[in-house]
Amino acid sequence: RFHGEGYQEGYAEGSHAGVVEGRRYGSLHGAKIGSEIGCYLGFALTWQCLLQKCTDGKNSKKIRALDLLIGMIQKFPYEDPTYDKLQEDLEKIRGKFKQVCSMLNIQSDFRIGAERSSLTF
Repeated sequence: RFHGEGYQEGYAEGSHAGVVEGRRYGSLHGAKIGSEIGCYLGFALTWQCLLQKCTDGKNSKKIRALDLLIGMIQKFPYEDPTYDKLQEDLEKIRGKFKQVCSMLNIQSDFRIGAERSSLTF
């Protein structure tokens, strides 16, 4: 009887601790992904505005790539943590961001850490 009661108490306490830890972990990593995606979107929108002011033809490929990046970010499922292709889509966005940086001849370095979070050019 004591063994069964101890098991039930331990299971309930472990379940509660697991939910708390899972929520904290999800919030932390969700915030990191949100920060990263937000920086990409701000970067893309800024460059889109800058390049649209120039009317020469050599910017059309860059603008198209920026439009694709913005479209990918806007379609990203922020509110669905159960989305099965979340990591796959995130990698596609990162790849498109690197491609855009290459086209713009910009070296980007996005770092997220406990000490700082930055996007440098």
